[in-house]
Amino acid sequence: MTDPVLIDPVLITEDDGVLTITWNQPDRLNGLTGEMLNTAAEAIETVGPAVRAILITGTGRAFSSGAALGEGFDGAATLDGINRLVRAMTRCPLPVVSGVNGIAAGAGVSVAIAADLTVAKQSGYFLLAFVNIGLMPDGGATELVAASIGRARANRLAMLGERLPADEAAEMGLVQFSVPDDEYDAKLAEVLAKVATGPTQALGRMKQAITATTLPTLDATLDAERKGQVALFDTVDAAEGPTAFREKRPAVFVGR
Repeated sequence: MTDPVLIDPVLITEDDGVLTITWNQPDRLNGLTGEMLNTAAEAIETVGPAVRAILITGTGRAFSSGAALGEGFDGAATLDGINRLVRAMTRCPLPVVSGVNGIAAGAGVSVAIAADLTVAKQSGYFLLAFVNIGLMPDGGATELVAASIGRARANRLAMLGERLPADEAAEMGLVQFSVPDDEYDAKLAEVLAKVATGPTQALGRMKQAITATTLPTLDATLDAERKGQVALFDTVDAAEGPTAFREKRPAVFVGR
């Protein structure tokens, strides 16, 4: 087992053929920055020959609350980072598993479901929170979600900004597994062991084929989302959303 390498705030370890990438900002609900996303993407893009599976998870009570929107937020850099990571996850010939240890919101949803297999704690939930701050889903969510659960449900989650409990996410097919919290570690270990000791070449080829069939326009979607999101950053509503959130009041959107 290798010693953990802390690349603030991402923890990367390798053990028994599994590369684990852990968002490690629990006090900030693992809010994602461009630097964090690029670190994770690079780890996947440069994975060594001994690795046979990849795990992405988080510390604390959240998998990830999405983009870190606080002071110093760089929207374009964050978009580029999330797009790079989603591309790395879906293009990697190795199976990628996400361990959703709690809340997955915003871009955190994209990362969670861009994985080939997703194991979620029953107490967690998924939230496309973008609409609540005057923005649109990104990180491939507009295709990833619709490909998993259909257009009607995708529109409901994206346009109404409702929380989707982990059990319902599994029932809909957004994720494969929702398990009681006290069984989560065991189930995650079981899934990882299965793919890390499986026929790696066969798993890679089936992943490639399924991705091509179910996400045929993901690259174009990522580019379109980036273009749309950058335009939205300059709107009045996008300024109002985060302000209202910080001030702990309902947002008042004016449609421009």
